[in-house]
Amino acid sequence: MVQSMTAFTRQQLDGDYGSLAWEIRSVNHRYLEANVKLPENLRGLENIIRERLRKQLFRGKVECQLRFQTESADGVSSDKIQVDSILVKQLLAVGDVINSLAPDAAPLTTADLLRWPGVVTPITFDKKTIESDALTLFESALADLIATREREGAELAQFIAQRVKSIRLIVDDVRTMMPAILAKQRQNLLDKISGLKIELDSTRIEQEVTLLCQKADIDEELDRLYAHLNEVERVLNTDDQKGRRLDFLMQELNREANTLSSKSVVVETTRSAVDLKVLIEQMREQIQNIE
Repeated sequence: MVQSMTAFTRQQLDGDYGSLAWEIRSVNHRYLEANVKLPENLRGLENIIRERLRKQLFRGKVECQLRFQTESADGVSSDKIQVDSILVKQLLAVGDVINSLAPDAAPLTTADLLRWPGVVTPITFDKKTIESDALTLFESALADLIATREREGAELAQFIAQRVKSIRLIVDDVRTMMPAILAKQRQNLLDKISGLKIELDSTRIEQEVTLLCQKADIDEELDRLYAHLNEVERVLNTDDQKGRRLDFLMQELNREANTLSSKSVVVETTRSAVDLKVLIEQMREQIQNIE
């Protein structure tokens, strides 16, 4: 399965304690570089997050950010409160006693009760529960990121396969043309020599003509192009990491295209070499995004 290194995902979970939201984005990079941003009260999760990233991703610059939304920064939600009803009843009973002893005393008001220590307390939540939910949500977000990378990777693989097919067609066309091209070059050289009207050793002439034709022969380059294309297809179908290997193969394909261009003796093969370079460069640019 081909994976792209470019993807983004956002996953959110709402709970009694507030909301958790993971944002993960990745772009191409030579190695795996992870940047993890966590709320201060959940910093203890960083090593676990990094380890899970290392187990499932191999290349790419990955930014992971967790947002923990509550009314306060310490894991306490102030809109979730509880009232100590026993304490309130005790205070009201004491107020009745005071009123019976001192009828002129002001009775307890609701505001007085709310200000009394312990009457109203915020509900706190178990930190382990929040951490567990954050890790579960991270796994879901990471799975979605990988699925996105795989979908884009499938498109990249199809793009590369199309270019490989186009290169094969060019190589086949050049191979078909070469016998006629070499024969024509041989005859042109013989015609030029005979036009000099100089007596030369026929064996030596034949040797020189053969040598010049051999220099223009590109059969080996075409064979190597085919071999590299076969390897590209093989790598795309393996389960191993593909990006670095494919990048190396693009260099080798480009090397053969350059040799083809330097050996070109007719405009047709020069044009073919240029077309090859364009297709190889198109593949190389897309392969930079493959893990």
